[in-house]
Amino acid sequence: MRILVAYGSKMGGTEGLAEMLGADLSDLGHVVEVKSGSDVSSVSDFDAVVVGGALYYFISWHKDAKTLIKRHLEELRTKPVWVFSSGPLDDSALEKDIPPIKSVQRLIERVGARGHVTFGGRLEDESGGLPVGDWRNAEHVRRWAEEIDRNLTSVGS
Repeated sequence: MRILVAYGSKMGGTEGLAEMLGADLSDLGHVVEVKSGSDVSSVSDFDAVVVGGALYYFISWHKDAKTLIKRHLEELRTKPVWVFSSGPLDDSALEKDIPPIKSVQRLIERVGARGHVTFGGRLEDESGGLPVGDWRNAEHVRRWAEEIDRNLTSVGS
């Protein structure tokens, strides 16, 4: 299957997660294109779409991810879609399922997404008094890629 993995990322952490996910889905036999949400002009060439956005203080999601879903809403409703968020600056995303923030949940419902996951984030800039580090976990991403693959192959779409 041809899968688009699109992302909204300000500092590169979510972009890195999208790249990891794309590589894992490719390893599972899919043809994957990873692109910034702002660079996606059409989703028509893809059989499935994954949209990821960076979370900011658990109150907002990256505008490129939101805009992509809103711009292509009607067509996305006809395809298998998954959504991910990136953000916690600790191990909480590995310890428990973190539900989407309300605005993302509304987009998930509008598009009929098949699933959502929150991955740990990354912060390299010490400004703002937030913890600096990388909480992205490749095995967590791999497990989700396998879940997407199982879903796509079990229903044939």
